[in-house]
Amino acid sequence: MPADAARQHPDSFPALPSLEQLAASAHVVSLPMRVKFRGITRREALLLDGPLGWGEFCPFPEYDDAEASRWLASAIEAGWQGFPPPLRSVIPVNATVPAVAADRVPDVLARFGRVDAVKIKVAERGQTLDDDAARVAAVRSALPDAAIRVDANGGWDVPGAVEALTRLSAVGLEYAEQPVPDIEGLAEVRRRLRAAGIPVLIAADESVRKESDPLRVARAGAADLIVVKVAPLGGVRRALDIVAQAGLPAVVSSALDTSVGIRAGLALAAALPELPYACGLGTVSLFEQDITLDPLVADDGAIRLRNVAADAGLLERYAASPDRRDWWLDRLRRVHAACSPDLHLSDNCR
Repeated sequence: MPADAARQHPDSFPALPSLEQLAASAHVVSLPMRVKFRGITRREALLLDGPLGWGEFCPFPEYDDAEASRWLASAIEAGWQGFPPPLRSVIPVNATVPAVAADRVPDVLARFGRVDAVKIKVAERGQTLDDDAARVAAVRSALPDAAIRVDANGGWDVPGAVEALTRLSAVGLEYAEQPVPDIEGLAEVRRRLRAAGIPVLIAADESVRKESDPLRVARAGAADLIVVKVAPLGGVRRALDIVAQAGLPAVVSSALDTSVGIRAGLALAAALPELPYACGLGTVSLFEQDITLDPLVADDGAIRLRNVAADAGLLERYAASPDRRDWWLDRLRRVHAACSPDLHLSDNCR
């Protein structure tokens, strides 16, 4: 069992910490990215130094306070409750290739070392299917035996998704993540691909983490597997419950987290009864700089489960500007108010 097991208290469900406790433990950082990812070149995060470890609160700016409250619940679980007991200590991970030009693919892959699976971003606004096909082909050329999955982030409509996945499937795709925005569209894409004999599985991401009912995608028969991210779902325990109720294979992925957030993702992957797919938890390699001297990056296609702590020098060096710190602390105040003061962490926020 990992050395950090002593810090885990799976049967303890403390009440929500006060705003004063959270603010006193907060550090706001702005970290540079190696490549533009999700339209940003710097990733901001509010880190919480809790009694049981570090937690990360970093919902993207466009998320409203109710949705962001689940990210706060996840951060508090990490810092004040600890994680469930692990079933495994080594987590296989995939490389992630942003929507870069095909000639940049080898440089991106080189940062991940040896991997057996790669997730490729496609359907980027302003790009074409030819761009996607060239990027996917470049990955296949570099890694002939790797499992390849593509992630459209809901960027296609149903006909566009069927056309794109039919074309991209020529290189062999393990699955396609969120090809269209809505659950009904996912079900239709899945039906059309089956009818055409295209062997591409459909994975649901946004249709799980951004839905008020994360199980609706499973009931609708709209996906072959689900992508689960700890922070958007409200913590490791809630994510485990969703996977159990959905009854579908799960892929654990990150939300462009620092190593603090990746630690929570590893806790989920370690606690799942089954882990059939490499996880999307290798994204620290996309950062120019992390907040720990020993970042959670893949070694030989996997990350070993262990604790991380933010480094005081790096927190100071990459501290966000005063106005951005104020912005995040104000957001913390608002989001904390969206959680009931007598809420127990096992229930999470809204």
